[in-house]
Amino acid sequence: MKLVRSRDNPQVKALIGLASSSRERRRSGMTVIEGEHLVQAFRDDGGVAETIFAAESALARPEVRKLVESTPAGSRILLADSLMGQISQLISAAGVAAVIRTPESPPLPDELGTCVLLENIQDPGNLGSILRSAAAAGIAHVLLSRGSVFAWAPKVVRAGMGAHFGLSIFEDVDFETALNGYRGRVIATDPREATPLYALDLRGPVAWLFGNEGGGLTQAVRRLASDRVRIPMPGETESLNLAASAAICLFEQVRQRSTR
Repeated sequence: MKLVRSRDNPQVKALIGLASSSRERRRSGMTVIEGEHLVQAFRDDGGVAETIFAAESALARPEVRKLVESTPAGSRILLADSLMGQISQLISAAGVAAVIRTPESPPLPDELGTCVLLENIQDPGNLGSILRSAAAAGIAHVLLSRGSVFAWAPKVVRAGMGAHFGLSIFEDVDFETALNGYRGRVIATDPREATPLYALDLRGPVAWLFGNEGGGLTQAVRRLASDRVRIPMPGETESLNLAASAAICLFEQVRQRSTR
């Protein structure tokens, strides 16, 4: 396998563009997933990478060598270690990554069941963590508003730890349209509400609404909620991290369903 050492190599330039530019990812319909765990999870889900690339030193790890050697010769690139760091600090640490075609958002199903709706989420780590919690809680559908960070950005995928491959993710969704005729509770959290989360019956279908890290839900989306609840916080902290709040809500529903 030929070793690439020059930043001027066209493939290296393309990799740098994908790793660093959200506009390029959206334009090309491709993204980068980093680390042998994610690359293997993508493969296990039936995915076929456009390209797999690895740092020269990473081939000393058996799991990385196996990933690279099982890839067709025309779809693998071996890079000098110094180049990996120029593409992405995360990739440099992981030693191996893949370029994949990002799935297009499928049509919304007629019945959403229990689902998560995320409005204007900006932090990639928060989004990835929420996707991971949703997958762990057995939720199939996650809907993102138009103003949210790209679900397939490398940092989001990294934080999701493979959750993307077990979820149906819908982007640029109009929530009012999506929830028209929804047969279940539509719940938003609000620290000012009197009703505690644990007092609500969550055993049926629930559409969970979570908003922007700083501003929360817009008034238009808040009006879609049939219930507004607070997460009891006996300590002096005024609020919780968005991803933590989502995890608490989703697993309270899991608890209630498991003790039915």
